[in-house]
Amino acid sequence: MPHLRAFCGVMFRVCGFPGVAVTGLRAGWEDGSVSGQGQPSRYTRSFGGMTGALIVTVIAVLAFVAWRGLFRTDVDDTPVAVDWQESVELAQHADLDVVHPRDLPAGWIATSVDLSAGDDPRWGMGVLTDEGRFVGIRQQDASVDALVELYVDEEAESGEDARIDSEITDTWQTWSDEGGDRGYSTEIGDEALLVYGSAPVEDIEAYLGLLTR
Repeated sequence: MPHLRAFCGVMFRVCGFPGVAVTGLRAGWEDGSVSGQGQPSRYTRSFGGMTGALIVTVIAVLAFVAWRGLFRTDVDDTPVAVDWQESVELAQHADLDVVHPRDLPAGWIATSVDLSAGDDPRWGMGVLTDEGRFVGIRQQDASVDALVELYVDEEAESGEDARIDSEITDTWQTWSDEGGDRGYSTEIGDEALLVYGSAPVEDIEAYLGLLTR
């Protein structure tokens, strides 16, 4: 009796959201011996039909992976601490007197530093409190108003001076915006210094008391 065997091997790898990578596709036909006349086997499939089925399958897998990604709850959003003390040492080796805390309060972590020397030296450091609220430092050769507009709010309003004992200054100009962000500024020679963030006033002012150069 006539016989005709079709084979198609498909291998694909799910790389995770957002995509699926098709890494291999193999298709062909094998003919055994044929004797006499007969009707084509009902299992015969055209290559175009198999390709269409594969495309539909891949699209379905893509849609499922994307849908599953919308409901994932195992994303690790734990903040990563950076070695801010090493950056302070680098700044000092470059003859830059950057403002930094003597140490961080218990539970606080530094999450970012921004150090640039050269013709336009600047320094920045961002920390999160034990409650996950942000406090930042910006120090550079710019006006206080420019730093406030950039890091607090373009519409930030100045408030009364705050008297806080620190090694930097005892008097700080205060700023606030409608969203609850606050800033404390002063000038050090030709440089402006701004300490700002969304943390409560008591946390920011306690941080100011830890600052040194």
